Amino acid sequence: MKAIVILLDSVNRHFLGLYGQALAHTPNIDRLAGRSVVFDNHWAGSLPCMPARRDLLTGRLNFLERNWGPIEPFDHSLGEVLRENGVYSHIVTDHYHYFRTGGENYVQQFDTYAFIRGQETDPWVSKVNRPARPAAFIGKYHPQYALNRTAFGKEDDFPSPRTLKEAAEWLEANKDEDQFLLWAEAFDPHEPFDLPKERLDPILTSYSGPEYMWPEYGVVDVPGSALAHIRDRYSRLLEMADHWVGKLLDVLDRHNLWKDTMVIFTSDHGYLLGEHNFMAKNYMPVYNEIARLPLIVHLPGGEQAGKRIQALTQSVDLYPTLLECFGIDPQLSCRNRLHGQSLLPLADGRTDKLRDELIFGYFGKNVNITDGEWVYFRSAAEPDNGPLHVYTAMPTTIGHAYGPAYIEDLTSVEAGRYLSWTEYPVYRIPGHVIKTKDQTQSFRQTGEHIKEHRLFHLREDPCQKHQVHDPAVEKRMMGKLTDCMRRHDAPAEQFVRLGLRADEQEGDFQ
Repeated sequence: MKAIVILLDSVNRHFLGLYGQALAHTPNIDRLAGRSVVFDNHWAGSLPCMPARRDLLTGRLNFLERNWGPIEPFDHSLGEVLRENGVYSHIVTDHYHYFRTGGENYVQQFDTYAFIRGQETDPWVSKVNRPARPAAFIGKYHPQYALNRTAFGKEDDFPSPRTLKEAAEWLEANKDEDQFLLWAEAFDPHEPFDLPKERLDPILTSYSGPEYMWPEYGVVDVPGSALAHIRDRYSRLLEMADHWVGKLLDVLDRHNLWKDTMVIFTSDHGYLLGEHNFMAKNYMPVYNEIARLPLIVHLPGGEQAGKRIQALTQSVDLYPTLLECFGIDPQLSCRNRLHGQSLLPLADGRTDKLRDELIFGYFGKNVNITDGEWVYFRSAAEPDNGPLHVYTAMPTTIGHAYGPAYIEDLTSVEAGRYLSWTEYPVYRIPGHVIKTKDQTQSFRQTGEHIKEHRLFHLREDPCQKHQVHDPAVEKRMMGKLTDCMRRHDAPAEQFVRLGLRADEQEGDFQ
């Protein structure tokens, strides 16, 4: 038995033909979908990048306990469980956050890993004299990426093509082996939306403005022509990633590996490209363009190919699915209680649902819930967003450790057995004393636009253009949210922060 996970970063599923709009031409993702089960109601859990990966690799939601951070020492990761059961794992990735402070212990859980250099601000190409920002340029500009960019010439010099090419080469070299997981993870189509000349030139014919490839996060603040151009760049970058995904699928074709290989395609989160007048992620409410993800699962031998599944599924479900794929009982083999459930009973028809609702969000921001019909964004009850603590045994976050420079009052930091689901002692750090390096990942409520509850009826308004004001439905969703948070081991303070009572049942809100 073999398994391959193909993870592309920041895929807005509306750009994929299999979800209806085909804003990008992705024949290889479509090709995989034709052999597979397609999940139509798949959702993110913890956001953004590293919290999403911790969900994927532990089978548990983490955004109720802490923000961006490492695999914790009390996590029982996918790689560890596979190794303990005789399954080899290898990751090929250009996602450089794995190698920054705040991204510890992820790739190290695999038996081996390959890191492809050069994405975004990866400190790779070294030069003391940093390049200056060009005069005709809008959006973000990072001198480190400008240096990295000097190492890219033709298309297969770019990091994501190199990543997927190396994954294909690894699979070719190990095609006759058994009992392995290949995790092929490309950073594209994450920004910067940079492209080789042959892919960029066709879309420059319709755009005459300043260079624009790296959008600012938040409210759209560029002319309409620039917005259209950045959407074109995103489409072309997704198409480039799709092309190289095809190289990996070619190996499966060439050696008929489809017969005994599970192949999963998905993303960590989505991305806004002008929808709701927002760009990117993090600052704004977690609209569907961010929260609803593509998920394609090829079962060995092509069983159930062409089936579409409407049941609610979530990123945490991949962990138990992969274990079951290798004949490993997720409940017996994992030391921690899982929040995810195997997708296989859905795929083969043993059940028609795994859950009635699910929750998702960023640490310290709105906690969001959907039951498939409604989606409800619940904000903090008080302006100070409290009470709120970071719970961690590894006090690092994006780009830095939580040391004296980032904690205003060190005497407020405590240690103890504060998490209900593990006996491992953790630091308990009050949220209001922490300074973050990147405010987009701050637990402080950033911007007035997220400091309110929101309710949308997904069946009638899938694009979430019209808020619904219905006290009865909101009460019902509050009850479901309370129950769901309890099932996901939420710290007691999270109920207080959101103005909910942890001891209330769903029926109490009717």
